[in-house]
Amino acid sequence: MDRYTEQRLFGLLARASAALIVGVLALVVGVTLYRGGRVFLTDPAVAITPPGSRYMLDGGGGFLHAVLGSLFIVVPATVIAMVLSLSTAIYLQSDYSSERTSEVINMFLNVLWGTPPIVYGVFVLTVIIAVGAQTSLIFGVIAIAIFQYPIMTRYADEALKATPDTVKEASYGLGATRFETARVTVRAALPGVIAGIIMGFARGIGDAATVLFTAGRSTQMPGGPFDPATTLPILIFEQAASFNAEVRSHAYAASFVLIVAVLALIVVSKLLAGRYARFAPGGRQS
Repeated sequence: MDRYTEQRLFGLLARASAALIVGVLALVVGVTLYRGGRVFLTDPAVAITPPGSRYMLDGGGGFLHAVLGSLFIVVPATVIAMVLSLSTAIYLQSDYSSERTSEVINMFLNVLWGTPPIVYGVFVLTVIIAVGAQTSLIFGVIAIAIFQYPIMTRYADEALKATPDTVKEASYGLGATRFETARVTVRAALPGVIAGIIMGFARGIGDAATVLFTAGRSTQMPGGPFDPATTLPILIFEQAASFNAEVRSHAYAASFVLIVAVLALIVVSKLLAGRYARFAPGGRQS
């Protein structure tokens, strides 16, 4: 086989692989949106209605408790992870740490990124047992924040490293301190930082294993930070295995909400990245 034939074959395989991935994604999203959308057409209030007393048995009520549980866990966790990850990413730059230190920390961050989410859940569960507590919303926040931390840190670190050296040089040349220079650099790297935050939020809101071991599960409305709570992924897992067709239909409705939320986050990420791209050197001007 000559090299031109190999090139054509490789191109064909690459296009076929891309078409397969896009096709599977379109099928999954399409089926979920179709079946979940049918539920919303017949019962549009299902996502804003509290569950009934026997919700998992007869599907009475809605899954507002899971929607609120997801928001009450993921939003605070994202804020915590964002502060910690941005601080770490700034420290990893040459202004604060040596190249060897940065490499070691990045190695551990890569390991954490590749760690299955269930491991984070088991780790926090071990802490819960050690302190004699019970699964609750607050521990779900802690577990999700730990899960999001390496994701956001790697995005922020790469965004800061991609910032031209001229930004720092100009800042130092004007007499700025390291802290002031860090602020300028972060502003120039905002598109990448925002992408990492949105990615961390999307990964957090779609995770079930981490929350299952730490926040527990409940068919009640979230009552406080130390009460058990459930999230949309856990609810979908439990509903999909139900013998009741009404309950299973709610699983598709919950999946519809989750997919729409993730797609909306992707759109928001693109819009915000474009909005703040003007702060980057050579970015678009409004």
